[in-house]
Amino acid sequence: MARTVDADFFVRLTQANAGFRAGLPATLARLRAAGAGFDPAAPSAPLAGELQSLLHALAGAAVTFGFRELGQGARALEQRLRVLTAFELVGEDDWRAWLAELDEFVRTGLAAPPPAYHSAAFSLLP
Repeated sequence: MARTVDADFFVRLTQANAGFRAGLPATLARLRAAGAGFDPAAPSAPLAGELQSLLHALAGAAVTFGFRELGQGARALEQRLRVLTAFELVGEDDWRAWLAELDEFVRTGLAAPPPAYHSAAFSLLP
């Protein structure tokens, strides 16, 4: 017996996907602002925590909604940040390199239309 698919579920999921897509510029702008406020000479643990939280949430949501490349980029930045924050002393150059990667990630995301990150294989409704 074939299972009936809840069409309302797919409508809600499509709406959530559209909301995520519409919110990407603001999310990326929040990442940019947090990164711009981070001083590699005097790293702020609370700001590093905020960046980690933003990247973690973005990575999970991006993958959920089919933005695979965006999610992978956010996850890679998050994991590298976790490594950096695990050490008591991190060189300023290491922080600058990470911030440059973050800036490039955000710049690329803001410059590209949302479908550039969206997986062409992901479609909820025909």
